[in-house]
Amino acid sequence: MRDYSSQNKKAWEYSAYLFWITHNGTPAQLAERAIKDPMQMLKKHAHYFDTFAGVKVANICGSCGKKAIPLALLGAEVTIFDISEDNRRYALEVADAAHVNISYEVGDVLEIDKEKYAGYFDVVFMEGGILHYFHDIDEFMLLMKVLLRPNGKMICSDFHPFTKISDILNLEQPCMSYFSTDIVETEMAHARFYDDKIRSQMPKCLCRKYTISEIINAVIHCGLTLERFDEHPAWENPDVPGEFTAVARKS
Repeated sequence: MRDYSSQNKKAWEYSAYLFWITHNGTPAQLAERAIKDPMQMLKKHAHYFDTFAGVKVANICGSCGKKAIPLALLGAEVTIFDISEDNRRYALEVADAAHVNISYEVGDVLEIDKEKYAGYFDVVFMEGGILHYFHDIDEFMLLMKVLLRPNGKMICSDFHPFTKISDILNLEQPCMSYFSTDIVETEMAHARFYDDKIRSQMPKCLCRKYTISEIINAVIHCGLTLERFDEHPAWENPDVPGEFTAVARKS
């Protein structure tokens, strides 16, 4: 495992299970909300899927299963790839409470077993700010292509690169030059929810934030065909971009 992945793993396993219970509710409570309205839980990501039933989905950095469980409820066969054992524990308990099956592979995403999963998935799906955890975006995108079957689709939704220069999503992350290629040490995404004493003890992550052109070019260079690139308003300020979704297909 890469050094930066090992550090990020420590961060994502620091009291993560208890955080999800505090933030999302017990696994049973989250399962109840997912069962009630899985499409609502998928939010804007739902319409990027052509269909759900029987679709094999790789949920990259799927974390606590907040998107994987509604996908499974809609009939998809979901495999989460994530670095955190704590995330796995919570997600599998939610799946059990929702009476659906998901698979969960813990480890460095870049070390996914290609012999097992190459060409296996109809969709690779990621959302919620994950690209910055991978320090070589070309390597990452090439892996996404490898995982897809022919004509498979990548749905990559992430924080907008505008957040490099402005904390528009109020994530309390450091800002920098838009064109910076530096690896920066940052707090966990949910560190801001803890009091200062606990927050100061939490392991940090090592992140590399990308520009729009770096993201789009990585999709193109790996050989995927970019079909659309949508920008979404920031959560609390609809006048500026806060997120984006790139959709690409394997020829």
